[in-house]
Amino acid sequence: MNIQQNISLKAFNTFGIDVNANAFAEVFTAEDLSIALQYIQQHPQPLLILGGGSNVLFTQNFSGLVLKNSLKGKEIVKENRDKVFVKVHAGENWHQFVLWCLEKNFAGIENLSLIPGCVGAAPMQNIGAYGVELKDVFHELEAVEISTGSSKTFSNQDCEFGYRESVFKKELRNKYIINSVTFMLHNLNVSEHYTYHIDYGDIKAELAENSVFNLNIKAVSDAVIKIRSSKLPDPKDLGNSGSFFKNPVINNDHFAALQLSYPLIPSYHAGAEKTKIPAGWLIEQCGWKGKRVGNTGSHAKQALVLVNYGNAQGNEVKELATAIQQSVMDKFGIAIEAEVNIY
Repeated sequence: MNIQQNISLKAFNTFGIDVNANAFAEVFTAEDLSIALQYIQQHPQPLLILGGGSNVLFTQNFSGLVLKNSLKGKEIVKENRDKVFVKVHAGENWHQFVLWCLEKNFAGIENLSLIPGCVGAAPMQNIGAYGVELKDVFHELEAVEISTGSSKTFSNQDCEFGYRESVFKKELRNKYIINSVTFMLHNLNVSEHYTYHIDYGDIKAELAENSVFNLNIKAVSDAVIKIRSSKLPDPKDLGNSGSFFKNPVINNDHFAALQLSYPLIPSYHAGAEKTKIPAGWLIEQCGWKGKRVGNTGSHAKQALVLVNYGNAQGNEVKELATAIQQSVMDKFGIAIEAEVNIY
C-alpha cells in the first residue's frame, strides 16, 4: 500500500469538487488495511474513510489522511429455508451488487437500484428508496476499530438504524472502518412467496406503462432505474451527490396546520403521530427547482438534487444549501437536514 501526498480528490467525489488531501491511500486487501491502521497510529492526524464519494461535499482541503476503501469480494455464507445470506466487502459498488442479486434471483434490494456509492457506506446512513431501507435486509457487518485494529461484528440492533442514520454517523463516527456487510435476502429460487414493495412513488405507474402484470424483481428494478434516471443527473455529466437533503418528519398537528394552506401537500405515514414530507416538494414550493446560482443550483428535474455546473467550489454548494434550508423554514416552519456529509 502506497501513502501518497497532496493528492487531488476531484476524481474521488461525485460532486467533482477540486480539493486536495494531505495524504491519500487506497486499501484493496486486509493486509493493506492493517498497514494503513499502523500508519495512522504512528502518524496521528484527521482521518476520512472514503467509499464511492457519492455522499460527501468538500468545502476545503482535507488536512489529514483520506483512506479509500476498495475491499472487494462477495460470497454466499449461509442458506436457511427461503433466506440466503450474502457477505459483501465494503468496496463493492452498490448498484453492481444489486444487479448481481437480480441475476441470482435474490430479492430484497431491487428497490434500491441505481443508488450511488459503495456497499460499506450503505449501512452508515441506512440507505433507502421507494419504501425499502437497508435495515430491512441487513444481517450484520464486520468492522475494524481504528484505534486498536481489533475486529467487531455489529448486529442490526447494534447499528441503531434510524432514518438515514446509524450509530456510525453518531457516537461511532470515524471510529470504525467497515470491511464487509452481510445481507439476508429472499431466495426466489426456493420460494416465490415474496412481498414486493411497489406502492411508493411512481413504481406502479411505471410497471403498468411497461405492461408488467406478473411481478418479478427485475421488472421492479428496471422501473426504479427508469424513474431515477429520469429525475437524477449522472454525476459523470453533472456533478452531484444525489439527494442532498433528508425528507423531514414532522408531527401530525404541524402537518394538519400545513394542509389548511396547502391541501395538495404530499405526505407519508412515519409512525405514531408523525408524517414524512418530501423535501423536494418543499424546496420546489420555495422556487428553487431549476434555479442556478453561480456555478451551482437545484436540478431542473429534481429539486432535492444540488448540482455542480462546472468549477463550483464546495462553499458555493454549502451556501446554496443553507439558503434553501432557511427558505423552507421561513415558508413552512420545517427544518430540512443535509443527508450529505460536509467537510
